[in-house]
Amino acid sequence: MSLDVTLVATREVEVFDSNITHNLGDMAEEAGIYKALWRPEEIGIVYAEQLVPILKAGIALLKSDPPRFKELNSPNGWGMYEHFVPFVEGYLAACEANPDAVISVWR
Repeated sequence: MSLDVTLVATREVEVFDSNITHNLGDMAEEAGIYKALWRPEEIGIVYAEQLVPILKAGIALLKSDPPRFKELNSPNGWGMYEHFVPFVEGYLAACEANPDAVISVWR
């Protein structure tokens, strides 16, 4: 006779952490991703997989017309298109890699 023992623990693990200035709020709104980024709970987003199509569409729009979005750059330099696009791309990549991750935002 043998004894097999297994211990299994489930722990929360942070898989992505980033921040971006709210000065990009107008740009995010123009790209259709403001609520998805800053207020996901207001549109029923709980899991990363729910953000994927929204962020993909937002990135496509941002990249389709850079001059349109660069007009919304913050005059003080804190909130620039060239920082926002990579931020959204990184967030999207993390969501795709971790579709079951729970979204949590602080504002």
